[in-house]
Amino acid sequence: MKLFNTLSRTVEDFVPNEEGVVKFYTCGPTVYHYAHIGNIRNYIGHDVLDKTFRYLGYDVSRCMNITDVGHLTSDGDSGEDKMEVARKREHKSAMEIAQFYTKAFFEDFEKVNCRVPDIVSPATSNIPMYIKIITKLLDDGFAYISGGNVYFDTSKLKDYYVLTNSKEDELVVGAREGVLEDSNKKNQADFVLWFTSSKFKNHELLWDSPWGKGYPGWHIECSGISIKFLGEKLDIHGGGVDNIFPHHTNEIAQSESYLGHKWCNYWFHNEHLIDEGGKMSKSKGGILTVSTLEDDGYDPLAFRFMCLNSHYRRQLLFTFDGLKQAQDTLFKLRNKIRSIDKDGDLLENEIQEYKIRFASELENDLNTSNALSVLYEVLKDNNLNGNSKLELVKDFDSVLSLNLTKENPKKKGVIKEEVNEEKRVDENFIQDKINARKSAKDNKDYQEADKIRDELLSLGIKLIDTKDGTIYEKI
Repeated sequence: MKLFNTLSRTVEDFVPNEEGVVKFYTCGPTVYHYAHIGNIRNYIGHDVLDKTFRYLGYDVSRCMNITDVGHLTSDGDSGEDKMEVARKREHKSAMEIAQFYTKAFFEDFEKVNCRVPDIVSPATSNIPMYIKIITKLLDDGFAYISGGNVYFDTSKLKDYYVLTNSKEDELVVGAREGVLEDSNKKNQADFVLWFTSSKFKNHELLWDSPWGKGYPGWHIECSGISIKFLGEKLDIHGGGVDNIFPHHTNEIAQSESYLGHKWCNYWFHNEHLIDEGGKMSKSKGGILTVSTLEDDGYDPLAFRFMCLNSHYRRQLLFTFDGLKQAQDTLFKLRNKIRSIDKDGDLLENEIQEYKIRFASELENDLNTSNALSVLYEVLKDNNLNGNSKLELVKDFDSVLSLNLTKENPKKKGVIKEEVNEEKRVDENFIQDKINARKSAKDNKDYQEADKIRDELLSLGIKLIDTKDGTIYEKI
């Protein structure tokens, strides 16, 4: 297995701390609002990684938190707790807010066939663990008390920015989203481990601590939950690229200072889902969720399929036109599979060869697009009988999770944007795309070239590069 490791900024061979075992932590949702489809793309990436390890025979223990306290409206330890914002907005208790949006999250999570992690733990259930870690950090000189709050002292570390490869003046907290610096801090990069009631007097969720009644900072929660449930050595920590700084940077700082040794070997980050206006976020107004897509007539797994046709480390542009194309292709794929005759004995050697090819694409930093291409080759292979093809489809779908052997669902609503069918099959359109891809490759713009290839694949057009140029076939 090879994975891109944000810590080294290279693709590395995956070597677990314990042979055959993977301990995997992923940052969970902050349950103050619905999870938008940009959030869900992140969890689809985690799900594919989780299922790939299981497919390869690893014993996986995956843990995810639920942030129901402590995550502020900015990353610079200023603004209100997001749960408090939701409580005031909806006139409910913080726990009522948390329970409602946690339920909504897992409903959408399961609609895209994401496997629920082995351990799911709310932040509010682990207060004693945070207090234990913070107490030791204070005793060992890595933290200090100022203005009633407990801060981590980043000046005590030789390389606080190990995950970002940045310098301090490049990540000034006050320059992020208009955040003002906290005058209680000794250094601009210091961050809060524990807030006392002096921070927000009307905060609903408060606990007794050695430093006064208060609540934990956001960053300490993931460290505490991970160490509590997965132990002192973690194989993989996952999240979105927006978590790299400051959240994951701060997790490394406090965890390794507490433990006294390296904590996590591999950092796995998904790129953003974007729309024409840029990165999707809850602050932009209307929230597009998996459930709203379903209400508009889309199969939620069409969105998963759309994500699988792109690499997790590449930004993915979301449009309704693109989603419709992905759904049409997925439905045609399912229909083709349903039409396979169940004939012949299983061809074990051929099946094993295809399984090896499928696994090798996943082992190559989760190349899900190429893994799908292996599936298409199986369906077109005239030397495979029906039972052998269906055996491979079932095997591959344990990772792809596209319900490939099930009937297409009945549409619940009316799809908002229809695809121009004439455009989809027009030979000139395809050739223009091939020419544009060649120009991009000539200019060494490989990201654009891959984007064009993925767009055509979503339309059911597979590109094949030969020594005489690029040709295509309809799948």
